Amino acid sequence: MNHNSKLITILIPCYNEQESLPALFGRLNAVMDSMPDYRWEVLTVNDGSTDSTLAMLMQMHRRDSRWHYVDLSRNFGKETAMLAGMDYAKGNCVVIMDSDLQHPPEEIPRMISLWEKGYDDVYGVRRQRGREPWIRKKLSLMYYRILQKTTRIPVLQNTGDFRLLDRVCIDALTAMRECQRYTKGLYCQIGFKKASFEFDQQDREAGQTKWNMRSLAGLAVDGVTSYTTAPLRIATVMGLVVSAIAFIYMVWVFAKAAIYGDPQAGFPTIMTVMLFLGGGQLLTLGILGEYVGRIFNEVKHRPPYFVREVDGEKATAYRSK
Repeated sequence: MNHNSKLITILIPCYNEQESLPALFGRLNAVMDSMPDYRWEVLTVNDGSTDSTLAMLMQMHRRDSRWHYVDLSRNFGKETAMLAGMDYAKGNCVVIMDSDLQHPPEEIPRMISLWEKGYDDVYGVRRQRGREPWIRKKLSLMYYRILQKTTRIPVLQNTGDFRLLDRVCIDALTAMRECQRYTKGLYCQIGFKKASFEFDQQDREAGQTKWNMRSLAGLAVDGVTSYTTAPLRIATVMGLVVSAIAFIYMVWVFAKAAIYGDPQAGFPTIMTVMLFLGGGQLLTLGILGEYVGRIFNEVKHRPPYFVREVDGEKATAYRSK
């Protein structure tokens, strides 16, 4: 092996994936062995797993020196686990993929080929999404369309975290240290030269998905509040519209009473207006609360994660950039 050859880091966040790891180990090793002109580093991040995932990652590290692991002190979520992996990655480029083999390792040579042509961000576009529920597919596509219409930054639709990032992109992403991260938005935020390739997303190798509708809804809210201020503008416009309607209605009521002298019983009207205004106010307060909550978490400047050990050695809990 040429020690001056480029180092490729494969970054894999792991949370309770003990059933998928044996197949991942075999298929990734086959890909790496087929490309001996590169040096390889597989960096797995154990995100507070409660099964045997960590023990298996340790065993894989002992079996193959190319495999490394970072053990986080608890479950911080996939977004933060990816940040931890980027902090510890040493490669000239980093390939990010899931541990459940929905992202086929056999696509990595094609990604590297595009990177060698000068692209900094090579991302996969899902041609098929595997056995994903129909309603989830539709909601996901609708969410990305809405997000695109509410921001001036291009949003990549039908893409995920399966991508190759040049070192310049990794340095840019790790320079942004927000705690509540939405990495799919940050990929677009940093810019750089991008190229896409199509792939068929596979079914899970084993086990159950860790993403339910509640967690996906939370991720969607994080994406909107971290990527665009459109909800705040919508709340402002809604307030102006309601105020205008209320003013017109008030003029109409006074004019009618002055001209015709009709007594105004008013109870149904008052209740309707109160409920309408109350609902609008609560919605606006909720939108404001989401943004204030993010500000509250960010101004603390707490480290986004803590590390227990790296490759069997006690690690510095936080690496400042």
